[in-house]
Amino acid sequence: MTDIQTATETAPGAGAPPERLVSEIEALGQRMAAVKENIGRVIFGQHDVIDQTLITILAGGHALLVGYPGLGKTRLVDTLGTVLGLEDKRVQFTPDLMPPDILGSEVLEEDDTGRRSFRFIPGPIFGQLLMADEINRASPRTQSALLQAMQEYKVSVAGENHDLPKPFHVLATQNPLELEGTYPLPEAQLDRFLLQIDVGYPDEEAEKRMLIATTGVSDGRAEQVITADDLIAAQRLVRSVPVGDAVADAILKLVRAGRPTESDDPEIRNHLSWGPGPRASQALMLATRARALLNGRFAPSVDDVIALAPPVLRHRMALTFSARADGITVDDVIARLCAPLG
Repeated sequence: MTDIQTATETAPGAGAPPERLVSEIEALGQRMAAVKENIGRVIFGQHDVIDQTLITILAGGHALLVGYPGLGKTRLVDTLGTVLGLEDKRVQFTPDLMPPDILGSEVLEEDDTGRRSFRFIPGPIFGQLLMADEINRASPRTQSALLQAMQEYKVSVAGENHDLPKPFHVLATQNPLELEGTYPLPEAQLDRFLLQIDVGYPDEEAEKRMLIATTGVSDGRAEQVITADDLIAAQRLVRSVPVGDAVADAILKLVRAGRPTESDDPEIRNHLSWGPGPRASQALMLATRARALLNGRFAPSVDDVIALAPPVLRHRMALTFSARADGITVDDVIARLCAPLG
């Protein structure tokens, strides 16, 4: 069972009258509007990035934010910790960072009687919101230290398991791979990220507002809107949102068409060396539910599937050498996959 396959029987609204489910969704919509308003005091523009990050957290997943330095990725994660009432920790990934620097380690201690014993000292991963800053600056060995935590919500040190706090989310920032001193993330770890969110430059109006607001005497400040318990309840509510057969079929059709061995499209077979697995379908199902609630709707639509296909799929497929040589991008392939749906 994967990290996004937990049962929904305990979700608020599961088995409850529709009126109760509607009221809970409406209340969540109001809270999330306040969350976005507070984030907007600090982060200017980047509406898609903010929405996709909130979708990831509502769906209970982890996000990989990819973009050049100076685009506000770190500030966004820091602001989310404040607004969502989460205990946030930060790890700056560097080439010399080692797994114990993230997970923690055991130290040998001696008490007053001379008896020696080991004591576990938790690392920064023991927080509710972990910011893995510039994750691809570290070696693959250190990157892989997050793998068990992201999948099983626990870490193993010296043969002992240690549970992570709830909720637990990893929001990792990554510099584009063409920058010097970066290491590509292992495919297995990439698949643990619910969404890969590409962070671009802000538009002119947003950059002007940012310029004025951040160079004055006082800077905008975000305030806490919800608590960790509120967030856990919201995540359960997301899982209770009904999904129609048309949406489920669209998700399956899209994901399965992205596998070279199953696609009927010769272009797809020629352009992809491997495609998304079942975890991509699960991620897309949860993300569409979360997007519907974030936009004040009671059920997702096929439009949600099309909108979320790029961030869900772009890190779960790889281009062939010939496709890269022809200038084809992963987003080009995803657009081709989505064309029959819309």
